[in-house]
Amino acid sequence: MKRLIDKLEKNKFLEKDEYVFLLNNYNAEISEYLFNKARSVSQRYFGNKIYIRGLIEFTNYCRNDCLYCGIRISNKNSERYRLSREEILDCCKKGYELGFRTFVLQGGEDLTYSVEDMVDIIREIRKGYPDCAITLSIGERSFEDYLEFYKAGANRYLLRHETANSDHYSKLHTKDQSLMKRKQCLYDLKKIGYQVGTGFMVGSPYQTSEHLAEDLLFIHELQPAMVGIGPFIPHKDTPFKDFQQGKLELTLFLIGILRLMIPNGLIPSTTALGTINPKGRELGILAGANVVMPNLSPVNVRKKYMLYDNKICTGEEAAECRMCLQYRIRNIGYEIVVDRGDFKPLEITG
Repeated sequence: MKRLIDKLEKNKFLEKDEYVFLLNNYNAEISEYLFNKARSVSQRYFGNKIYIRGLIEFTNYCRNDCLYCGIRISNKNSERYRLSREEILDCCKKGYELGFRTFVLQGGEDLTYSVEDMVDIIREIRKGYPDCAITLSIGERSFEDYLEFYKAGANRYLLRHETANSDHYSKLHTKDQSLMKRKQCLYDLKKIGYQVGTGFMVGSPYQTSEHLAEDLLFIHELQPAMVGIGPFIPHKDTPFKDFQQGKLELTLFLIGILRLMIPNGLIPSTTALGTINPKGRELGILAGANVVMPNLSPVNVRKKYMLYDNKICTGEEAAECRMCLQYRIRNIGYEIVVDRGDFKPLEITG
């Protein structure tokens, strides 16, 4: 086990069966060995810096019907909302004053916002905050749409592949969605020049260690700038409402593996981690993560953006989220920094 972790630390390629062996046989001792390595690698590239991204959940309308998601189109219990251009810009204004230098515009696949609408919003943010990064997380679009957003000033794009196994993908999504299309979007985004983020759920229904190994192999192939993973948490209004949530220990172990795989990568300690464990986000950082994403959305819409049940921080103002996280992160020896936190290729950082 330790031999495989040492091999990963040296940036050596692991085979699928080696990843499966790690995932099936880790324990508390092996996990701590991995986390020590992961923290050491993270500190080599980033010191004790933790980057913050201001999350703006601007619409919970979605055209998709993903079986795990609380804002799926079939969920008639979801109270829908859309933020106006002015509301989005107001979130950015408040976020900038709090020290955020990255804004993440996240929403369901809501085509009510046309390409022209999104370009206008992106341009206004770029014009008002030229020193900030703009990240989009709005799902599958055409190459042409992605190019227009990029030319308007977007820098980064988050699009989780969710699972790299096509059979497993079909069990989590409807027939009109395909893993091939999802992967093509990720390659399109890289080709255009975005800093690209992908990721997957840990412990999603029907997932096996082999599936997770395939996720890691795909990430090795894609070489993204960012990888976001979090435990699967069921939502009461989805077909997966009775499935067990993903395990904290396995999620942390995978964060450690990802840190060794992509030593200069940007890896968030997600809200989902904090939802399943009160100290989940701190544990994520101690496993090798180096990004947190506090919510800048207006408080009156936060409880409406429920991808899963019991999501934390839905009642806090942005300033409360920011100060609370800063205090908690300082307590484990790290520091939130006012910085865009751009991805830097290995030859620059090494």
